Amino acid sequence: MRRDVFQAIADPTRRAIINMLAAEQMNLNAIADKFDISRPAISKHIKILMQCGLITIRQEGRDRYCLPDYKKLGEVATWVDQYRKFWTSKLDDLDRFLSSEETK
Repeated sequence: MRRDVFQAIADPTRRAIINMLAAEQMNLNAIADKFDISRPAISKHIKILMQCGLITIRQEGRDRYCLPDYKKLGEVATWVDQYRKFWTSKLDDLDRFLSSEETK
């Protein structure tokens, strides 16, 4: 199954993992300890984040560390930016209209 960055950020657990890894790299057990869900569920979330290109795994001895790679989040920023521009323009138009109505 082909996944994209939007699927990764759609889930609150994956967003929480992304936020945690922004502060520091962590091994899989440390990530799992932060959540009230099973380790297999965390592994599934990690797999999806890897498939989406948001994290990579580095093997260090017996531990596997998750490293953030947030270049793909640029796709989200680009998508959001188009709507920010659209709504900013619409709200500016509304502001001008309301201001002109007040002066009448």
